[in-house]
Parts: sequence; structure tokens; C-alpha cells
Amino acid sequence: MRVVMLSKACIVGAYQRKLEEIAALGVDLTVLVPPSWREGGRETRLERAHTAGYDLEVLPMALNGHFHLHFYPGLGRALRRLRPDICHIDEEPYNLATFLALRQARAVGARPLFFTWQNLPRRYPPPFRTLEAYVLRHAGYALAGNREAEAVLRAKGYRGPVALIPQFGVDPEIFQPRAEAALPAEPFVVGFAGRLEPYKGVLDLVEAMAGLPGNWRLRLVGAGSLRDAVAARSAALGVGERVSVEPAISSLEMPRFYHGLHALVLPSRTRPNWKEQFGRVLVEAMACGVPVVGSDSGEIPNVIGDAGLVFPEGDVGALRGALARLQSDSDLRADLARRGRERVLAHYTQAQIARATVEVYRRLLGAP
Repeated sequence: MRVVMLSKACIVGAYQRKLEEIAALGVDLTVLVPPSWREGGRETRLERAHTAGYDLEVLPMALNGHFHLHFYPGLGRALRRLRPDICHIDEEPYNLATFLALRQARAVGARPLFFTWQNLPRRYPPPFRTLEAYVLRHAGYALAGNREAEAVLRAKGYRGPVALIPQFGVDPEIFQPRAEAALPAEPFVVGFAGRLEPYKGVLDLVEAMAGLPGNWRLRLVGAGSLRDAVAARSAALGVGERVSVEPAISSLEMPRFYHGLHALVLPSRTRPNWKEQFGRVLVEAMACGVPVVGSDSGEIPNVIGDAGLVFPEGDVGALRGALARLQSDSDLRADLARRGRERVLAHYTQAQIARATVEVYRRLLGAP
């Protein structure tokens, strides 16, 4: 079975473990990635971290940073050279890159599939609505990263098969509990990693932390438009010295970040055009034995299950209450740490994601 995967997400080193796992299952795999991806004023460059057993090739990208309009001018030539049985397009169905890749895959006789996180029934303006309709009509399979994404596909007229598979899992050998002694009980350290934007609820987290008693610290890792607002609000609440806003770090540095936390919070807020699609930091933290707290936006409650605490999005008091419980109850922290790790091992490892993905490949080719 020869598969070509087109994925800008796979420039991230930690995500490449899934590719090794797919190749280990007997797939002749070539992954085409851009040299970098620009988003939110930050450029993420290709990390070659896990490249055993498959070919990782760089393909120049046009309109880098334009989510809907980027594409790969050399993709047609690459597909004619590689002659895959399957073209796995790791992109949303309404993007120009997906439309062009699907047409080029069909031109060389490859069976195409795509991936989607989209959990809102958004109606796109032309030409994206037309591109999406073409992809939904001609794709051989769809991978949906969350439960609501499949319903959105069906509502838009997609009639093909769908598999519910997150885009990536975690490697439990990389993301594992800290080997050193447990963190001291004080200060109680809470973390957030992601975009510092209104839809991520970071100001709610600052407000909630400011009302906690005792000795605590808040670490916010990431970049975004609220960076200065977070610092200003923390100072106004009199907790500026307890709140640190730190630059975004690479995927390979994330385990060390988690190991310094008593709890990880994802306080996302739903917007008319967005709600949380998965929350990768949740499964990474859970794998590292860190208790997690999340809002009820989008897929967060389904990811956490019974292995963390969930609060109504935007409810600062409820978030503060959840954090206060963790701050004061070491037994609860230990129980959630254990349950979180067990949940990841049961549902979210890269090996499990790889096996489910290869099963889709087999079905697409009609293999037993």
C-alpha cells in the first residue's frame, strides 16, 4: 500500500510519531510538508524529530500563512512521480489546497481522503463553497477529528464514509509523568499553553486565579493579541508578580513545561465562528500526569471525560472553584493524574491513531 500524505501540520516534530507508527504497520508512506507555516505573526519551521521508516519531503508552498488560499505548486509533479494508491490530504475540505490536491490525486488514479475539525455548520462565500462541494462529492473517505464534525459533513451533503479519528495523538514515552520527586505543594502552579486570544478565555483564567487564596503562580505560554492585556489585567488585580507570560515553545519542549504544573487549564469560549475542536494540550498534559480543567466549549468535555474537571465556559466563579478544589486536595490531584494518564493510554496514543488511520486506508482500497 503506497500512501502520500500532504500535511502542513506534520512540520511539528511531536506529531511525526504518528507517521512512524503508520509506516511500522507496513504502509509505504511519503509525507509532503512545507518548509514552514506562518500563523498569527509567528513562523513555525519544520522540525525533523521522528523520521524513521517513511520519507519526509519538503514541498514549496504558495501563499504561506493564508489558511484558505495556500497551495503546493509542485504537488502534481510529486504525485506523478510517487504514484500513490491513496492521497491523504490532511486539510479542511473548503481550502484551495484540498481542492487542488484532490483533483491531482484523481488524475494519477489515487484514492483521496481528507481531514476536518470543523464543528460548526459554517456557510462559506464563493469560491470556497464551490471548492468544498467538489471535495465532498469526490472524496473517497473523510476523517473527522471530533463528534460534531461528522454531523456538519452530513448536513452539508457528504454521503461517503467517515471515521472519527483525532488528527494526532500523543507518544506516551515522550509525554509521561515527571521522573523526579513530586512538585512541592506550594506554590500551586497552574498553566495554559496556546493562543493568547479572546476565544481561548485567558482573561477568565487570570480573573479566576486572582481570587484564589494562598501561594500560587500562573504560567501562560504562547503568543497573541492579548499578551499586553493579560499583563495589564494581572497588574490591576494586584497579582502581576504571580503571573508570567512566556513565549511559545516547540512541541519538543512541552513535556518539561507540563512537568512544572499542578494543573493545566483550557478555558475556551465559544464564538459565532469557532468553538473548541479538540484541545491537544489536554491530552498532552493528561499523558504527563497533570490534572486538567476545561470549559464545556466544543469537544473539551468529550476529551476530558471523567479524567478532569469541566466548568461552564465564561463562568469565572466556577473555574475558580475547580482550581480551589485542586489546590486544597492533593488526593484529588493524584486521582485525576492517574485517570488522565489511563484515558490517554486507552484512547489517544499515536499508535492507536495510526492503527485507526491504516484501517481507513484498507477500507478505502477494499482490502480485507
